[in-house]
Order: sequence, then C-alpha cells, then structure tokens
Amino acid sequence: MSNKIDKSTINKIVLAYSGGLDTSIIAKWLQDTYDAEVITFTADIGQGEEVEPARAKAEAMGIKNIHIEDLRAEFARDFVFPMFRANAIYEGEYLLGTSIARPLIAKRLVEIAHQHDADAISHGATGKGNDQVRFELGAIALDPSLKTIAPWREWDLSSRESLMQYAEEHDIPIDFASSKKKSPYSMDAKLLPIAEEGGQLEAPSPAASEERWRGSVPPTPAPAPPEYIELPYDKGDIVAIDGETLEPYEVMIKLNKLGGKHGIGRLDIVENRYVGMKSRGCYETPAGTIMLKAHRAIESITLDREASHLKDELMPRYAKIIYNGYWFSPEREMLQALIDKSQEYVSGTVRVKLYKGSVSVVGRKSDNSLFDEKIATFEDDAGAYDQKDAEGFIRLNGLRLAIEASKGRDLS
Repeated sequence: MSNKIDKSTINKIVLAYSGGLDTSIIAKWLQDTYDAEVITFTADIGQGEEVEPARAKAEAMGIKNIHIEDLRAEFARDFVFPMFRANAIYEGEYLLGTSIARPLIAKRLVEIAHQHDADAISHGATGKGNDQVRFELGAIALDPSLKTIAPWREWDLSSRESLMQYAEEHDIPIDFASSKKKSPYSMDAKLLPIAEEGGQLEAPSPAASEERWRGSVPPTPAPAPPEYIELPYDKGDIVAIDGETLEPYEVMIKLNKLGGKHGIGRLDIVENRYVGMKSRGCYETPAGTIMLKAHRAIESITLDREASHLKDELMPRYAKIIYNGYWFSPEREMLQALIDKSQEYVSGTVRVKLYKGSVSVVGRKSDNSLFDEKIATFEDDAGAYDQKDAEGFIRLNGLRLAIEASKGRDLS
C-alpha cells in the first residue's frame, strides 16, 4: 500500500464528523483540497444532545449526504460489554473508554463508504495521538483498498488558534469563536467515558479545574447517605439493575447517572500513548468503574482459581491490544473466545454501595457459586476438610526450597 494519495482518484470522502472545531474545518479543507464530495458520519455513542447540531453545521457547508446514527446499543452490546468480561484496564487505571469506541466508528465509516461507493475515509485525529492508529488499523482490517486521509498529517494548521483563524477566514461557524477566548481543551463524551485532554492538562502537575468534570459531582459534596444497588449477571454481563431488566446501553446510562451522582469514576492520569509519548487526560467513567468492581465480585465466587488467574495474566495483553487499535485482529478474537468461554458460569447477583466517590461490594450470590461454606468455615466442618492434609501439601511444595538450602545456596 502506498502512502501517497493521488488526489485525482478521490471523488468521494466519508468523514468522521463531530461538528466540533477540528472536523468542521476538515470538512471544508477536504472539499477545497481534494475537490471531492464530502459525506459526513456522526456517531451517537452517548453524547446525546451534542449530536444533532452537527447536521446543521454540515448543511451550512453544502454537504448533501449526512449520516447521524444512534450506535449506543451496538457500542455497549458488541464492544463495551465484551471488553468488561475481561476486566480490561490499561496501565493499571484506564478503563479504555475512548479506545473501545474507535473500532465501531471505523466499522461504520467503511460501511458508509461502501454504501456511497466512496474512495476514501477521513478523520480528525492528530498525528500525535492514538486515535489515528485506531481508526486506520480498523479500516485496514475491514477494507485495505480504501484510502485514509488524515488532514493533521497533511496541512500546515499546527495549533487550535490557527484552526480558529482558518474557520473565521472561511466563515465556518464555531460555537465558541465569538467569545474571543483561547480555544478550549479537547472533550469527547460517550457512554464510556467523558474524556478531556489539552489546555491546562498539557502539563502533568496543575490540578484539573472543577469545570472539566462534566458527568459527575465532586465526591465531597456528593449525597451523604450511601446508595445500595443490586446488579444481576448472566454469563458475565449485567442484565438488570434493582430488578429492572435493561439492555446493555440502558445499563450504562443508568449506572453513569447513579455513579455520577455519587462522584464515582473520576480519573486524572498520565498514560503512555502507542505513538511513544506520554499524555495526560481526565476521564469520567462512572458506569465503567461500577461495572468493573461488580464483575470481579461475581467472578470471585463463580470462576475457578486457575481460570481466574489465567484471565488476570492475559488481561494486560488484551487491554494493550484494544488501546493500540487492534480490536479487529486475530489475536483479539482468540482472546475474546477464551474470555467468553470463561464466563459460562459467571451468573448471579452483586450488591454494591455507592458513597462519595467510592464503590464497595457488600454482597454477592450465585447458584453457580464455588464458595463452599462447609469447607471455608472456621467452625466445625464435620469432616469436610482434613486439616492434616495441609502438612503434606506444604512439604511437597517446599521440597525444591529444601534442596536449594541443602546445597548451601543463599535464598535470603
């Protein structure tokens, strides 16, 4: 595949369009630079009211084919829930919300390109970020014949201020342009998560201002009475909240509301991007924080020890695959099959307490539980477990250490 795009071969381009500063300018830039029809695609994956205004902005730039799609159900069912069966966390903290949204957007970009017989897709990801990799690896996996146009790697607009100047010169409406203030930080809202970068967060030390947190209250003034909820699971997936059966995306909407009310899910981290640099971001993931805690709780009583430990060993690799943009890859599919098999008996109910920024598991039960009270009890177990057996167990496991010591080897 050649990196060089012959502009004369590009007649139609499908643009991942948010309606924000970058992609509004990109839509105009693509029209002028490639003399091609631009088709916009805006995905609703939880940002709600921010989606529909993108239609008016696209129409104002003369765009005829405008796709705005509610993908919340597919996002939660086919991407987020499978990922949470793995308890996936990147670098010990990040719940991969932005990462897991990109393969779905790439999938729809390719499908819409096929629908319109387009020659290329385009996105607003910068040449410094992870999203360019995620979008493009996804597109390559699904249709390597499509070209990808990444304006941030082509144009000479090197800052948000230069983008605002371009918008003014080309009469592109930008919501905050009339304020004459410095351009805002980058904000990306979804069911999982609300993510913010840039501006004040371009340095690692300043505290994030309270205005950055859009989906949660501060933990300190959060409600004083704790709130208890019950989460029933079926094969590793939450299927209801407090007895109300819900679809996966409805589970996430409700947990985001409940968690946000209690100040749950705020995260301020510095992460290692795939492209090599470190980056600071603020993430709000109320639903994901609750889901991870509860899922590990139901697994703790239904999953065999070695199966559980194997999952934990594989999880960092699985998380890295998603973070780096390889959702559509043979290795992710292989791991997913293993993970889904492990969830065969992960059913039951978890009770959690939400209180001032924290999620606590206060109970778990399952018909598939491997917890045997007769064996685990510190009281009389009526012969269910012979404690004398532990002596031989310890002796055999200590044999290799005894041999080392007998040879005079210092293990201290």
